[in-house]
Amino acid sequence: MLEDGLGYPVRGDWVGRIIIGGVLGLLSVLVIPTFAVFGYLVRVLERTVAGEEVPPEFDDWGDLLAKGVVATLIALAYSVIPVVAYGIFITVVAGIGSGIGGDIGALVGLTGALLALAFIPVLFLIYYAVPAALTAYAARGEVSAAFDVGLLKPTLFSVDYLLAVLMPIVVAIGVFVASVVLLVTVVGAVFVPFLQFYGQVAVFRMFGTAFADQSDRLQAKPTGGDGAAATSI
Repeated sequence: MLEDGLGYPVRGDWVGRIIIGGVLGLLSVLVIPTFAVFGYLVRVLERTVAGEEVPPEFDDWGDLLAKGVVATLIALAYSVIPVVAYGIFITVVAGIGSGIGGDIGALVGLTGALLALAFIPVLFLIYYAVPAALTAYAARGEVSAAFDVGLLKPTLFSVDYLLAVLMPIVVAIGVFVASVVLLVTVVGAVFVPFLQFYGQVAVFRMFGTAFADQSDRLQAKPTGGDGAAATSI
């Protein structure tokens, strides 16, 4: 899986794609280019699930932006809502401990502190679930697929998907080290966004492969620039 993921971004006419992706990365401060890159990564998931071996091209920019916006909202739904809910819960527990006072209050306060430490595994669970949700959305072209427990469950409980989530950490470390080396010189720093785009495409390829291998309920929609399908529910 790692070898396939690392080789995937440079298949076909790859130079133009990497250049466009890197330039969009340089312009990410303008926000809209970020949506375009995210939309492209969703398209990578689509193609991977559909069994295609060559990365998609940058075309149908309206479709890319639509997919990027929807994917961002899905990621936020998985991230912000649990974080806020967990934060409120910890605050309530700590408030109860302060209100009660005494030994019982101290015990409740200690429980709240332990729950705060447990927030780290919660963050990992979010990181673990989001790629599967995005792949389900990419494959079905429906926002509801990202929250379909029956569709996501076989993947989330598979060893292959766990490896697919852990491997990108290795890729990210490699990209980070290479980026630091490039940043030593001004000329090298220019190449950092292009390297990061390469790493993102490789990682999303791995996510898509793991999801497609594990989900027996998956029926991918045809690939292509169908902007309407990208936002259907």
